[in-house]
Amino acid sequence: MSLLRSRALGALLASCAAFPALAADEVSFMIDWLPAGDKAAVYYGVQSGIFAKHDLDVTVMVGRGSSDVVTKLATGTADVGTGGLSALLQAKAGGEVPVKALASIYTKQPDAIFTYEGSGIEKLADVAGKKIATATFSSSNVSWPLVLESIGVDPASVEVLKVDPGALGPMLAAGRVDATINWLTVAPAISATLDQAGKTFKSHAWSDYGYEGYGLSLFVSETYLAENPEVVDRLLAAYQEATAAAIADPKAAAEALKAMVPEVDVDIAIDQWTASIPLMVNEITEADGMGAITDARLATSWAWVSKAQGLPEDALDLSTVVAK
Repeated sequence: MSLLRSRALGALLASCAAFPALAADEVSFMIDWLPAGDKAAVYYGVQSGIFAKHDLDVTVMVGRGSSDVVTKLATGTADVGTGGLSALLQAKAGGEVPVKALASIYTKQPDAIFTYEGSGIEKLADVAGKKIATATFSSSNVSWPLVLESIGVDPASVEVLKVDPGALGPMLAAGRVDATINWLTVAPAISATLDQAGKTFKSHAWSDYGYEGYGLSLFVSETYLAENPEVVDRLLAAYQEATAAAIADPKAAAEALKAMVPEVDVDIAIDQWTASIPLMVNEITEADGMGAITDARLATSWAWVSKAQGLPEDALDLSTVVAK
């Protein structure tokens, strides 16, 4: 190397040192439920370096149900988050809520009733006259009355207790309630809790009774989106990359979760993540693509919500729901 080229290279390196690389963009990401295997994708994105590769510094926050996430995004407590689409539809139908759906995650509804052998609940209609528990801010609460009415059960005939999501499994195991409203993705953890109490787990998926539409979705604060559109594009791409990688390697996804949440049981987390895969990869995603929100399925989702809330279908302009 010539002396001139050597000096030029030295000057270039010195100038680069004087201007350090730009810091990654910070993003607060709120999950809608307690950390568990079904939430592994975002943790895998952090631990695997996928978010970092996209110049993102993601902080994971924990919400207490989908409606809580919508509220936190609307008030700027978090930038993006996950939640049941029905909760966002209900909120936007009630007034101006600066939150939009960014992408679908579950293209099938995950809602279910969890119970146990001997509870007297052999089919969904058997909840009449029973006591059930649900998380206070669960998106499932929006459509629950309509699901009951669709199978000929008066919602008033069911005693519903709204509690913290962490109390659902213990209450069911202790026999304080006959059933709980949960998502199918947490079945492995609830089943393990019931096993310890000597009870045999049973579930009844609402989708088996005609409940259709989008379930878990990715939300974004409208303010954050307007101010950081390019960051949101990178976040969506990174999240979908992390999801695909986690689907390909559930064990790695579960281990990433445990690395950030030590109390997690890896084996249960693997089962939870695996249980969520059919909700994400199915005939709907094969037809529409991962993350897609089609007008037709969005309308189906809203039809359930509007009926459950006694609202006319024109109470919400669906063109305002999805980030374009």
